[in-house]
Amino acid sequence: MPHIPLNETLPGIRALFDFRPETAAPLCRLADVLLHQSSSLSRADRELIATYVSALNDCRYCQTAHGAIAAHHLNGNEDIVLQVKRDYLSASISDKLKALLAIAGKVQQGGQHVSAVDVNRARQAGANDHEIHDTVLIAAAFCMYNRYVDGLATWAPTDPASYRARAAAVAEGGYNRIPSDIQAQVQTAKSTTAWKV
Repeated sequence: MPHIPLNETLPGIRALFDFRPETAAPLCRLADVLLHQSSSLSRADRELIATYVSALNDCRYCQTAHGAIAAHHLNGNEDIVLQVKRDYLSASISDKLKALLAIAGKVQQGGQHVSAVDVNRARQAGANDHEIHDTVLIAAAFCMYNRYVDGLATWAPTDPASYRARAAAVAEGGYNRIPSDIQAQVQTAKSTTAWKV
């Protein structure tokens, strides 16, 4: 049960965005820049980094939601997502992504755990400075998002199909539209409720 009154129809961070729209907009913009806008790292790779960090933080909502978005970008291949969460070193992903996930995992432990050796290994695997920067920022941001979601005890759907349905819309439309999308959904729910009364 959430620690504060939230819209019960919205899971995870979506309920928090509805509760505090003023903070939703910048958080969505950050997610959009890091995960959706143009980059030399694929959207799938960036979503896998977010998923991996969320799994390390044991945030069920975020790891499942972003895992579904990653799978959408991978033509529905959910097995890769599971491989990354279980043991990324043996996953069917590039050496560059493995090196970046190693950095992300160190950031999840604490920023000072990232070493020059980790960064050099990523460079040797083909990562550029922009990709290294964004990996660190994605990992740091998702530690914040995960703690935001779990720190207020939001609920997470248990049915994977509900994440898949939303994943397609986010994967195609990005994160900037989420606050207005939530407001529209809330207005629809209120109208439906009012009509039923």
